Amino acid sequence: MLRPTPTFFLPGCSRTRRLRQTSACLWTASRERKLRRREGVRQNPDDSRIHAGHDRRIAKEIGVSRSTVWRWVERLRGLGVKVKGQPATGYFLEQVPDILTPDILKQRLKGSLFGKRIFHFFKTDSTNRVALELGHAAEPEGAVVLAEEQTAGRGRAGRKWHSERAVGIYVTLLLRPKLAPVQAPLLTMMAGLSAHSAVQAVTGLTVDLKWPNDLLIRGKKAGGILTEMHAEPNQVRFVIVGIGLNVNQEKFPGELATLATSLRAETGKPQSRMELLVRLLREFESDYNRFVREGVGSVITRFESVSSYAKGKRVRVANGTECYSGTTAGLGPEGLLQVEREDGQITTVISGDVTEAR
Repeated sequence: MLRPTPTFFLPGCSRTRRLRQTSACLWTASRERKLRRREGVRQNPDDSRIHAGHDRRIAKEIGVSRSTVWRWVERLRGLGVKVKGQPATGYFLEQVPDILTPDILKQRLKGSLFGKRIFHFFKTDSTNRVALELGHAAEPEGAVVLAEEQTAGRGRAGRKWHSERAVGIYVTLLLRPKLAPVQAPLLTMMAGLSAHSAVQAVTGLTVDLKWPNDLLIRGKKAGGILTEMHAEPNQVRFVIVGIGLNVNQEKFPGELATLATSLRAETGKPQSRMELLVRLLREFESDYNRFVREGVGSVITRFESVSSYAKGKRVRVANGTECYSGTTAGLGPEGLLQVEREDGQITTVISGDVTEAR
């Protein structure tokens, strides 16, 4: 059974709607000032904390008992929200958490394919797994699955994706494109282009794309794409595109410390996950519409133009049966990487790991 965060969407449930109002009071950031005023949140100009008021006022505004407000505040604390104070003195947010609130996302994505059905989890094993369930359950195209934390996030070849709470973007999109199965893998490259554009627009960083699915900054991995599909022999039934971005991580465990980076580490300051996600979904929708309209050619041409790995890069390829070195020679008509080996032979890379040869 799917269990999205009940705080945000069980429409029609008055109890849930009231809890959502309490959460909105505590979670709305300064970027959403109009919404913040509507929810009754106040900020003392001499105090950087957000004041949500005494429990009596909160209880009256949303129509619950003071003891219920207290229980809900304790629940927020249990989720890692830094709420100071007590019923008698009022509640303060020590820090406004950068939560990917579906209500705010829907406002920011009004009219978008991805602004209608948003499934938000504080913790789940994998957003791709949830999206696969939705796909098999006939959920319409455009469903978005978000998690603040993943316990079993996945990358290519079954590798684990480090998904620390509330510092990255872990999102999966459900698509039902009218494509032949052979074309579906190009959605991975297209998603990489969308993430590339979004990150550069929001942060100003220079981003590289490594075929087929990695975002690199100064040679370190800042994001990745995992695409999975369910198809008939000649027709795709649905595709899920999982996107992971390292946004505000300050350190990584083990060997990831030398292999991975985050946008915060590269810019020296925290980045808004909300702003980045909104831009990412807007870019993805635009790229997806273009892909459906114009076909594979535009994706291949654009990928070659922004990826240092597409042409002229010395690489090492390991595909499970052999390892070899060569120089990349562009992408083929189906988006597969071409590598010229030492003997001049051109090999098409269908699968495997491609790394820079040093």
